[in-house]
Amino acid sequence: MIRTMALAVILTASFPALAAEPAKAKVDPAKGKEIAEGVCVGCHGADGNSPAAPNPILAGQIPEYLHKQLSNFQSVDGKPPVRNNAIMGGMVAALSDEDMKSLAVYFSQQKMKPSVAKDEKLLAEGQTLWRKGDFEKGIPACAGCHGPSGAGLPVQYPRLAGQYAEYTVSQLMAFRSHERANDSEKMMRVIAGKLSDAQIHAVAEYVAGLR
Repeated sequence: MIRTMALAVILTASFPALAAEPAKAKVDPAKGKEIAEGVCVGCHGADGNSPAAPNPILAGQIPEYLHKQLSNFQSVDGKPPVRNNAIMGGMVAALSDEDMKSLAVYFSQQKMKPSVAKDEKLLAEGQTLWRKGDFEKGIPACAGCHGPSGAGLPVQYPRLAGQYAEYTVSQLMAFRSHERANDSEKMMRVIAGKLSDAQIHAVAEYVAGLR
């Protein structure tokens, strides 16, 4: 009798809690493909391989990172988006969380067509910053978070290998000016704030050639 009553209490307490759990967004890469071909294709290509350097290559990117960025472009409860971009804000305005997760997974599954390094003069300095950082200026090695080959660390830090140098430069500049402020614990804003223009261009060039 006591055991039966105890079980009943446990079940009664458990069911409301289970019912209160939010439903997880369903991930459907096929739906993501439809969105990419209908919404994203003009700037990022249908498969995430952007045809223009100002727009990032998304193919092969870590899905959790892509989902975070898409979410950050959206306005929530009437508040300004965490990452303010008029074009991207308009593109994601009508997307549900399920849509964004599906789109992120779809792009992550596509084969990246990497950019290439073009300025050999910058590569040596870029390599040093990537592998060792700049001790005197308090700049850590980029590889510490993004990996020796630039593959990134799933969930935490994005893949940078093969990204357009022009796009990487623009984002480092945006972090440095605090125009972009969706980095955890202000990590990128602090690091970019210590980088000179020359160093930003050097590391961006090196990243473009990483594989």
